[in-house]
Amino acid sequence: MNQVVVVTGASGGIGRAVARAFGARQARVALLARGEKGLEAAAGDVGRAGGTALAIPTDVADFAQVDAAAERAEKELGPIDVWVNVAFTSVFAPFEEIEPDEFRRVTDVSYLGYVHGTMAALRRMKSRDRGTIVQVGSALAYRGIPLQSAYCGAKHAIQGFNEALRCELLHDGSHVRTTMVQMPAVNTPQFSWVRSKLPHQAQPVPPIYQPEVAARAVLHAADHPRRREYWVGGSTVGTLIANAVAPGVLDRYLARTGYRSQQTGAKKPSDQPENLWSPADRARDFGAHGRFDGKATPRSAQLWASRHHGVVAAAGSALAATALAVWRRARA
Repeated sequence: MNQVVVVTGASGGIGRAVARAFGARQARVALLARGEKGLEAAAGDVGRAGGTALAIPTDVADFAQVDAAAERAEKELGPIDVWVNVAFTSVFAPFEEIEPDEFRRVTDVSYLGYVHGTMAALRRMKSRDRGTIVQVGSALAYRGIPLQSAYCGAKHAIQGFNEALRCELLHDGSHVRTTMVQMPAVNTPQFSWVRSKLPHQAQPVPPIYQPEVAARAVLHAADHPRRREYWVGGSTVGTLIANAVAPGVLDRYLARTGYRSQQTGAKKPSDQPENLWSPADRARDFGAHGRFDGKATPRSAQLWASRHHGVVAAAGSALAATALAVWRRARA
């Protein structure tokens, strides 16, 4: 209630769903993104949900813009309690087909955008010794896949810098918290607006989750930031475990399946918008959902387990104890 929250990438996808969810808590939400039409619609979502919205056009690749947005948010809404980094862009293409300036732009937005947001938040939270920063990550922060080298590199980088920052905050005894939420494939507009050099329409690798699943995870992480990390979706858990146990096998599996699983059978539209250099939602609102509503699920049993890991651990211990008792009785 009455939290002050900043969400980057708030005009679409996960950021849009997160902003709306905080609005339902009657939070005061600063929405940072580039697209004017998308921002306007996102502000309307927050207001209808019961919150207070402040739309601030911002390119997160520019630290001066991010810092100015944070200053304006505190001036008009109050001290920032929660900062959520979501904004990103990408290029779907084999690495050798990505130009240096394209790779740099993805890195500036998808990695340095998180760094800039975190810096702006810390400048204000550290002196008050309170506040929470949530980094929206991905299973691809641990496991690279073909056709997304720039995006995977950015997510790996976020993972590393966030771990280093967390260690520093713990060393300082700070009450500012940072946590990361590793997401599965989500039905967002990115597959209709990121730059793609693929012959067919890009798609998330199934299973696909609705952005509201991601938003619930972000809100839980913001409420419980002592956990260093949350994993969302059974596919995320399976991918990270497989990568830890047999990364070479996973390399070969993705080499065989990664190109096909990231494209539909339909040809890519010749007039598909792109948001690499300018916002795709400047004059058109794309909303939170992408084009895969028919394939996406609105719930995740694994998310429940992640949020209630104490209960799951206790149940597992009880089950193991029962099995041990039965085994001993059988032997006797």
